[in-house]
Amino acid sequence: MVSLYTQPTSLANGALAGIATASTAALVTRQPSLIWCAAAVILVAVSRVVVAFWLARDQGVARRDEHLLELAFEIGALTYAFLVGLTAGLTLAVGDVSHLSLLTTSYALVYGVGIAARNAGRPTMAIGQLLLSSLPILAVSLALGGPGLYVLAGIVVFMIFGMISITFNVFHVLREQIIAADTSAKMADQMRDQARTDVVTGLLNRAGLNHELVEQLMRLPAGCKLALFWLDLDRFKEVNDTLGHAIGDGVLAEVAHRLADIAPDSATIARFGGDEFIAACVVQDRGECEQLASAIIGDLSRPFRIDGNRIGCGASMGVALLPDDGPDIETVMQSADLALYHAKVGGRNQLRFFDPAMTRDLVRKKEIETELRAAIRKDELSIFFQPIVDLKTGKIRTFEALVRWFHPEKGELRPDEFIPVAEETGVIITLGNWITAQAAKAAAQWPDDVTVAVNLSPIQIRAPGAALGILNAIRDAGLPPHRLELEVTESLFIEDSEHTARFMEELAGHGVRFALDDFGTGYSSLGYINQFPFKKIKVDRSFVSGPNIGKKSDAIIRAVAEMGSTLEMEIVAEGLETIEQVEAVRNAGCTLGQGYYFSRAVPDFLAAMLLAQERDGRETTARLVG
Repeated sequence: MVSLYTQPTSLANGALAGIATASTAALVTRQPSLIWCAAAVILVAVSRVVVAFWLARDQGVARRDEHLLELAFEIGALTYAFLVGLTAGLTLAVGDVSHLSLLTTSYALVYGVGIAARNAGRPTMAIGQLLLSSLPILAVSLALGGPGLYVLAGIVVFMIFGMISITFNVFHVLREQIIAADTSAKMADQMRDQARTDVVTGLLNRAGLNHELVEQLMRLPAGCKLALFWLDLDRFKEVNDTLGHAIGDGVLAEVAHRLADIAPDSATIARFGGDEFIAACVVQDRGECEQLASAIIGDLSRPFRIDGNRIGCGASMGVALLPDDGPDIETVMQSADLALYHAKVGGRNQLRFFDPAMTRDLVRKKEIETELRAAIRKDELSIFFQPIVDLKTGKIRTFEALVRWFHPEKGELRPDEFIPVAEETGVIITLGNWITAQAAKAAAQWPDDVTVAVNLSPIQIRAPGAALGILNAIRDAGLPPHRLELEVTESLFIEDSEHTARFMEELAGHGVRFALDDFGTGYSSLGYINQFPFKKIKVDRSFVSGPNIGKKSDAIIRAVAEMGSTLEMEIVAEGLETIEQVEAVRNAGCTLGQGYYFSRAVPDFLAAMLLAQERDGRETTARLVG
């Protein structure tokens, strides 16, 4: 209904034209009938315009009195159309002034044609207005007779049938578009729900959990706490191994059902991954949280009945409270995860609340070290590639190789979890050589003008035979040395710059290229750039999309870009997420860009696909997979 009143200006323009036409006919002819028609036209037109402008300012009234306003619009529109047609018919009947007949008849017919198209979304009203504005002209033409008027009558008839056909055609097109839009919206809602829902349990998945936790935090009443319960089933792997995944899925579904029954109605419940679940709800105090946690543990300790199998599983739980154990969702989740770890260390079916004294660094590091060595041996790691794009041409110039660890039980482990452990334990040497070898094999299949970038750890560089290992890796892959870029950070030069210099000089002598990564976050000594054979500088993302971006960060980027141009070095802007950031760094002089705006890191086959599409002249931006 509101759409009928959404264009008060156009309604006012039409009203002014109608008032002018009717008033002119009345003033020139001075016929009483035309004077009354003109008065009626003015009254109806002004009333409709006033109502339209009033509703444009107060949409609340439109929503409250929708049906009444719709009826008023229809009555006003039909009345106005009839008065316009009647004015034209009476002017034809008077017949004293030919140009008046032309004026009123033309306006009535143009009005009928125009309104039939404007209101095609409501064909009954549109056709009604068309007929009411045209039939008086038709009737008078037939009544008076004569060659000219008979022809006019015929034209009016054909016009009426033609516009009725056009009105229904437009109506059908509009209806199909609306149906298609509604269908698309519903499909989008369904896809969004599916993307946030765990298939096995029907609960939220990790993405859905993140969204709902933010929403729940925003609704958190003053003085209340948000309790987060992180659960891990104790013997779930045994169930899967002995009874099969179908039974395991049944156990997961039953856990979800019990959690939904025991948790408050307003609680957020999700399957975080594998056999881990998270529940979050509002509590008044720690005591209420303890009661609910004990009830959940007790309920899950009862045996499950799945397809005739009696399964005793139980669960371990870690609990944390916001704001007691962290100021934000991420911190509280880390606290609950840490509490869960201590619950599992303490035995099965245990409950632990977060305590600041908890620490698991040594245990966790040893666990990651062991599992990481096994993952390399079992080929559980993957290499993903994030494109670095030429900001001038939009072409992919380089892919940065990034390692991903998809743990068979724990799901995806973040690089910031295992890379520091790998560096501290020395596993980074084996891991780094493996990453270089895999990246070189993938890059060897790409076009010759596309390079691959690999991050190097200082520990890896200091290992005996590091340079030889890299050269052997690219030789075995059949990758020319100049197509390999090694990214190093400024921290590399602090401890052993002499050894680092020999390493870089040896590889650079074979054609391997070097890039200075995260420039601006460390010591940022220009001496490094002057001393070592860098061909590329990567400006840290904090200068592009960090919280402190502004005039100072822009000036720094421009200065680095100008220096790079003078030294004939490529300047890469990291962390690009928006077109505004892309344009800003390009205007500042950066030559290359990297970030989610172009693409996230993708598997090797998708990287190859992006290059193939680019070479075929199709879509060149990597956002196809973003």
